[in-house]
Amino acid sequence: MRDPKWARWTLCAFMICHAALSAAPTAAGDDDPRIAELLAKMTLEEKVGQMNLRGFSSRSTQDPAILEGQVRSGQIGALINVMDRDAVDRLQRIAVEESRLGIPILFGRDVIHGLRTIFPIPLGQAATWNPELVERAARISALEASTFGVRWTFAPMVDLTRDPRWGRIAESPGEDPFLAERLAVAMVRGFQGDDLAAPDSLAACVKHFAAYGAAEGGRDYAAAHVPEAQLRNVYLRPFRAAIDAGAATLMTAFNEIDGVPATGHPRLLRDVLRGEWGFRGFVVSDWESVTEMIPHGFAADAADAGRLAAVAGVDLEMTSTAYADHLPGLVGRGLVPESVVDEAVANLLRIKLRLGLFDRPQRDAGRDDSLLSEPFLEAARETARQSAVLLRNDGVLPLSPEIRRLAVIGPMADAPHEQLGTWTFDGRREDSRTPLAALRERLGEDRVAYDPGLAVSRSRATGEPPFAYARAAALGADAVVIFAGEEAILSGEAHSRADLRLPGDQEALIEAVASTGKPTVLVVMSGRPNTLEAVYEDADALLVAWHPGTMAGPALADLLFGDASPSGRLPVTWPKSVGQVPIYYNHKNTGRPAPEELIAFDDIPVGAWQSSLSNTSHYLDLGAKPRFPFGFGLTYSTFEYADLEVTPKTIPRDGAVDVSATITNTGPRAATEVVQLYVRDPVARITRPVRELAGFERVTLGPGDSRRVTFRLRADDLAFHDGFGRFDVDPGEIRVWVGWNAEEGLEGSFEIHAAGTGP
Repeated sequence: MRDPKWARWTLCAFMICHAALSAAPTAAGDDDPRIAELLAKMTLEEKVGQMNLRGFSSRSTQDPAILEGQVRSGQIGALINVMDRDAVDRLQRIAVEESRLGIPILFGRDVIHGLRTIFPIPLGQAATWNPELVERAARISALEASTFGVRWTFAPMVDLTRDPRWGRIAESPGEDPFLAERLAVAMVRGFQGDDLAAPDSLAACVKHFAAYGAAEGGRDYAAAHVPEAQLRNVYLRPFRAAIDAGAATLMTAFNEIDGVPATGHPRLLRDVLRGEWGFRGFVVSDWESVTEMIPHGFAADAADAGRLAAVAGVDLEMTSTAYADHLPGLVGRGLVPESVVDEAVANLLRIKLRLGLFDRPQRDAGRDDSLLSEPFLEAARETARQSAVLLRNDGVLPLSPEIRRLAVIGPMADAPHEQLGTWTFDGRREDSRTPLAALRERLGEDRVAYDPGLAVSRSRATGEPPFAYARAAALGADAVVIFAGEEAILSGEAHSRADLRLPGDQEALIEAVASTGKPTVLVVMSGRPNTLEAVYEDADALLVAWHPGTMAGPALADLLFGDASPSGRLPVTWPKSVGQVPIYYNHKNTGRPAPEELIAFDDIPVGAWQSSLSNTSHYLDLGAKPRFPFGFGLTYSTFEYADLEVTPKTIPRDGAVDVSATITNTGPRAATEVVQLYVRDPVARITRPVRELAGFERVTLGPGDSRRVTFRLRADDLAFHDGFGRFDVDPGEIRVWVGWNAEEGLEGSFEIHAAGTGP
């Protein structure tokens, strides 16, 4: 019987040779000559020191004196979560003036959707469908963070997900690769600015490479099982877009992909990222993901984990110490070529040089007070306005400014910390402007009756009868706004949920208040889509605000009273029940797709013949459709689409078509419509999705105004990977839709003819 270690050591030998060959050209070419000069002067221990990321966390502390000594002796290349400006200045001075080679420290921080000025969570920003606004949010984040000496952020997260149970959907751009590509580019540009060497720029870190959002069952850190074609056509696309946009760094993922942990994945890190995409930045592990390859069952011990990560192409180890403890010995025993270490250090030095840290290592102390400025807060307010998605409105919105009395109900109405959402280490509750405060400021305290109903989102009802004060407030008002949702702690990393309903007794609260018969608006402030079937009919209007950030209150007041019309669109499909998950618009068709009409569950005849219910792909009790499709969102006006035109009707493989339609505002108010282009390749060498987003444009029109919207679609835009090494476009018919969500719109088609044939 063959020893199973034989295969492993054969693989390792291949990886080592592969790494050695890959490392050779890295320090040449267009590199700053200082890289080669420094490498020539460095001891092996100093090289490994550059590959160590150290710092602080909420669960661990480090003796400052020990940290300073490690910096002085060249044992640390980067630091995370050092947010005391004096400490940053002191540590950088030690690195530059007291270490042997004077290599500056790179300071990093999780600046995910703001530093002090907190913007909507990334999923909310995705709902704006506005890359320019997202870029501005990232730029403001960089301006604030860089005043602390932070020059590196662990964003953007571009992990696509089709499972709202996953806690990190809050940080995700949603489910669609095209939208994610656009937003990834916007965030990279915003963080890095026009010049990476500018003192107010942050090096972006696109994460988590790769397929982290495909975690099995929506459980954080779980394995991902992703075929090659799906990996290439869906999950890798926004990473490629971010790299092409110049992202300086990349972070590996916690998960494994079909048996290989992402932190020890040479095919992804060397063949795809470095070889195919030409990435010249550095790769950092996620928090202790190097040594977590041991419980994965991929590495035998810390030394083995360090060897696997280094050879795979991880340049910087975050917080765990496999490199520091074992890499010099691994090099000494010939288990890791020193060229692998040289490559990693060259990648790290390259980014430090591009950031201008060698020329200007100290932070710019002249901008220390540039936090929470009025322009920053106004940008956060506008982003929160555009992120909100109106899902239902039976005419109750917008509220009249002349309303005599408004009842404000719910645990999220005055929750300054919770409205900030996940990953807001530097956001402060005292900076938050809550919906209750904004509505009182607008109407006056005597016109606003308030009762939270529940202490927090997870609370259970007390009192007999329950919700008596909330009902009384509603009965004495002309209209009611209920602010429901999830606390910030219920989404984010390691905060997956098996139940997507509103937590606690919020459903009972909504039902009790709605039973008063008063016009009722439900505002959901959450880190994910929540299933709302139990209360969907109770509300006359439904507005999803996500976790909107610092300026949640003023932004929502603007929308509720019609100062602005909602313009957000869903970046994810909204399920009816957790039992539909995973659910996403760009699915495959199956051999038996569901028809438009299905027998309702309650109408199934007793004793029905087995094949009488439509043998198609659907759920008997929920059908085949979600509650709301991807791209859905209402405004305070209505829009009509007409006169779809696709020209020309036939194109060569290197050609392009123009797809155009006329959009008319047929309602009484100015509003913004998000016009969306979808495509489908109905017959291909591998099956293709039923629809794929291929373009979008935000169009603002006054009442009665029209605009002709044209999308240029290249044949190359329809190319796909077949999982067998071929990336190309198939000839044949292509269907197109111009519409207002992923399920509705005007339909047309064109033909891509085969090479060598005429139109």
